[in-house]
Amino acid sequence: MSNAFVFPGQGSQFAGMGRDLAESYPEARETFEVADRALGLALSELCFAGPEEQLLLTENTQPAILTVSVAAWRVLKRKGVRAAFVAGHSLGEYSALVAAEALDFADAVRLVQQRGRYMQEAVPVGRGAMAAVLGMELEAIQGICREAAQGGVVSPANLNAPGQIVIAGDVEAVDRASELARRRGARRVLPLPVSAPFHCALMQPAQDRLALLLEQTPFRDPSVPLVNNLEARVIRDGEEARRGLVGQVTGAVRWTDCVRRIVQHSVLSFVEVGPGRVLSGLIRKIEPTAEVVSVGTSQQVEAYG
Repeated sequence: MSNAFVFPGQGSQFAGMGRDLAESYPEARETFEVADRALGLALSELCFAGPEEQLLLTENTQPAILTVSVAAWRVLKRKGVRAAFVAGHSLGEYSALVAAEALDFADAVRLVQQRGRYMQEAVPVGRGAMAAVLGMELEAIQGICREAAQGGVVSPANLNAPGQIVIAGDVEAVDRASELARRRGARRVLPLPVSAPFHCALMQPAQDRLALLLEQTPFRDPSVPLVNNLEARVIRDGEEARRGLVGQVTGAVRWTDCVRRIVQHSVLSFVEVGPGRVLSGLIRKIEPTAEVVSVGTSQQVEAYG
């Protein structure tokens, strides 16, 4: 059966992640060593032991999740596992491109550290917000955002699954949109504990800065087709992959469409590679007939491989 390998984004992190992989597999241990050297800091110790408040800083979270995901992927690859498609949620698209040999891991870990820093610096703390709107369709949420903006910014940011959409923007505009969504029948509206309003127009300064770094970074054509966040399109060209990483900083993560695009190619087996099980839950909502497994620990590796 053909498999799609998918890689998680921010929110899947936890102190202790990756430790058992590094203790059990030399290729995982080497992955952490490369990350430590590339960043000039003990990222491995941050993953293995925390402290949690340091791990939660965006500029640490992003390289940490990438490193754990790539470590797990390299173990699976050594066991002979092959992918028909790769995709990643936001930050996870970098992990997917490393797995597809389009991007060197050391370059990727440096890029996502800067990506996290740029995203954090793009909007002053307290000015931006994100909220999850549950039980409402995209078209209705788009209309609410247009109505609530009132000269500010609020828009759909993560199209995670049917009935699960995250909005992002200015605090006041997100609050107005959240109240409108509640009044118009949303099942729940949950403010998210995030440090910045990701994947909206407020991230333009971060996108501009990251574009310069990405332009200086070598990209190759992916060895495995990638389905990207920005357009939910199958990407086989390195330059297109680069453009997608630029655009996704301000663009919505079209995760529902990404999963459906893979399913259109008769792939119904998904492997979530990295910490946590966030994507596995979303995929089951998007495509209930899909077979989904999570592989982020040595026990899960052995059970899968």
